[in-house]
Amino acid sequence: MTDPTAETPAPPSTDHESTGASIAASAETSAAPVAPVPASGPLSKPYRWLSIGMFSLIFLAAFEAMAVTTIMPLVAEQLDGESLFALAFAVPLAAGIVGMVIAGNWTDRSGPLPSLLVSAALFVVGLVIAGTAVNMEVFIVGRFVHGLSGAAVIVPLYVIVGRVYPEAIRARVFAGFAAAWVIPSIIGPALAGVVAETFSWHWVFLGVIVLVVPAAAMMLPPVLRVRDQVQGDSSVQWSVSRMGWAVLTAAAALGVSLSKEFGDPWRWVVAAAAIALAAWAARPLLPPGTLRAARGMPATVLLKLIVAGAFFGSEIYLPYLFIERYEFSPSLAGAVLTGAGISWAVASWLQGRLTDRVSNTQAVVLGTIGLAISLAVVLVVALFTLAPAIAFAAWTLAGGAMGFMYPRFSVAVLALSPVSAQGFNSAALTISESLGAAIALAITALISSALGSGMFAADFAVTLAIALVAVLLAGRVRPLGASSATS
Repeated sequence: MTDPTAETPAPPSTDHESTGASIAASAETSAAPVAPVPASGPLSKPYRWLSIGMFSLIFLAAFEAMAVTTIMPLVAEQLDGESLFALAFAVPLAAGIVGMVIAGNWTDRSGPLPSLLVSAALFVVGLVIAGTAVNMEVFIVGRFVHGLSGAAVIVPLYVIVGRVYPEAIRARVFAGFAAAWVIPSIIGPALAGVVAETFSWHWVFLGVIVLVVPAAAMMLPPVLRVRDQVQGDSSVQWSVSRMGWAVLTAAAALGVSLSKEFGDPWRWVVAAAAIALAAWAARPLLPPGTLRAARGMPATVLLKLIVAGAFFGSEIYLPYLFIERYEFSPSLAGAVLTGAGISWAVASWLQGRLTDRVSNTQAVVLGTIGLAISLAVVLVVALFTLAPAIAFAAWTLAGGAMGFMYPRFSVAVLALSPVSAQGFNSAALTISESLGAAIALAITALISSALGSGMFAADFAVTLAIALVAVLLAGRVRPLGASSATS
């Protein structure tokens, strides 16, 4: 992980970047406009079809991401592309960083509708390319296109939440977004396997297209009805420099992901250089002060990076632990992920109904503590080969901890964002998640390759250390001078 105290001051910006990241605006100037019609929840009449449409788009993007994990061995075999297997996963992750930055800049300038429609269209194009690929190179091009657009579509959706929904129900909207990611993790891999076996892996991609178009069309009428609330700011300039930094950050993330493919000692050199480059290149894409955990929005963005690294860096090793050490079947080993997915969804629902009792900072503090305790238990299980049911219970708690705090990152950032900077800051939040996961996965993969198979305790020790950093920094989500009851 990067040292949060090692950041050097970012160079002065002459474009919208510095304005977009500012958190010094007063509550009156930073508050997003809310819908004039009172509502009791995201599915109440004024918001029903908009909420369903947004949920559907995220669900489909998540399903595609989860489904690929199941069918990739078959794709690589049929397209004679085993040597490009890792690249097929790394490319969309890196492309997503660029897509998020472009979408953020475009959304601040023109409102969320243009970037949303173009992103959805490109997502379909990427699915067509991947679904009709006849060799691995073309397949990776398709992965690049829908990786770019699948990440980009998230940013305008976040901005729509900030500009259309009353602040009192935003946490419940983001709880719905969390469910839209969790449900595909439960049903996506199995459904993709059935489709690939019954028809062809091509239809895992092509079949999604049939659903993307009506989901986007479902959103269009309600967004047009509130178009006055989602207008952009034409004074916001296109930032070519920010896009350049995004490309450099994406290249660094790609290097981190692929560092394990090198032999010793070069894998360590490549990984260290790529992580350092990612931290340096990402600074202009994040609110000033992020890498030193400045109070308020910068610390919130950094916390999401850290907890994403701790959770997703652990997630890939639990099924492996159960299969190798306890001789579980793959389906039984995967049940631990299902348990965490369910607890994530339940905790997301719960926090959405506790917004008047639990502040954003309190939710993050409780979530980081729960995550650290869970990872400590998993580490003890790996060290002493305890009953696997203990690890299952601990990981279910970890999913709940993530579900309880994850939506609050978005709520906190939108509450602290000037309207003209909601796209920039929403992109920063999603970029931090991608970087955190990529860096943690690279570090644990390097450790696994160095120590050999079966050394799970070392991987969980790394992710526990990351989680403990999150516990120490969690209180900094609250801005200076803010009341503990409201932030």
